[in-house]
Amino acid sequence: MVCSDGQSAAGGTVWGLAARQHGVVSYWQLLELGLSRRAIQHRVARGKLHPVRRAVYAVGRPELTRHGHWMAAVLSGGPGAMLSHRSAAELWGIRSPSAVTAEISVGASCRHRCPGIVVHRRTGLRRADLACHEGIPVTGPALTLVDLASVAEGEVERAVNEADRLDLIDPDSLRAALDCHRGRRGARRLRELLDRRTFRLTDSELERLFLPLARKAGLPVPLTRQRLNGFRVDFLWPGLKLVVETDGLRYHRTPAQQARDRLRDQTHLAAGYTPLRFTHAQVRYEAAHVRATLLAVARRLGGSD
Repeated sequence: MVCSDGQSAAGGTVWGLAARQHGVVSYWQLLELGLSRRAIQHRVARGKLHPVRRAVYAVGRPELTRHGHWMAAVLSGGPGAMLSHRSAAELWGIRSPSAVTAEISVGASCRHRCPGIVVHRRTGLRRADLACHEGIPVTGPALTLVDLASVAEGEVERAVNEADRLDLIDPDSLRAALDCHRGRRGARRLRELLDRRTFRLTDSELERLFLPLARKAGLPVPLTRQRLNGFRVDFLWPGLKLVVETDGLRYHRTPAQQARDRLRDQTHLAAGYTPLRFTHAQVRYEAAHVRATLLAVARRLGGSD
């Protein structure tokens, strides 16, 4: 119904929808709300609807926020479209804002043309791959990181760190999620990164790799898995008052874990011991660094020539 002043009875609903969609609505949504094609054209002519993308309008005024431009890009892709890749990473807060063109993903059969937008056509998406963040359809954190690895490999490690810090997804869960993304561009690169960062040795493997490094640094055979100052320690040289701890994850450290580690190190220092920390990945992949560090500390403590 069109009122005498040219306003549809659905006008209030249009404003409500626009408020939920960062100020934008699509042509098809307006039709579903009861506006006729003529009524839409009338509102465009009167400056109440402002075309911003193909069949997408800003309601009330043409200025849009960053979120409004992203929502307009998604709406222009049609049903099932979602923000993805670098734009999705920005929306999740795991990538710094940039002037990059909006990126969306649509179904492989979608033939919509979206000028000014980077469109990725894809198949095989699962429900778990989809999300809605701040009112915008978007790829979930795991798929966003996989996609980011395919287009901006140099940004991935920082993004994984940020996703962990923001409690979006931790490295262990991300590593497990990669099994569902085999064959996708970016999955192999992300797996290689995570294999180094979430790498964890068993106690026996750790000793088998670490003990030769200590020996080459001139250190005697340490005690293993001992209790010292109320804490279990991985490697202990009582004569040198040296403690070496190994952390399984390089960056997945919760505030509570970090606080316990600091307390542990502070307690050892107060008791006259020197605490050192290496990750399991360093022991496995960065042996030269571990050996050089042990050698320098051993010399300082007087345990190596």
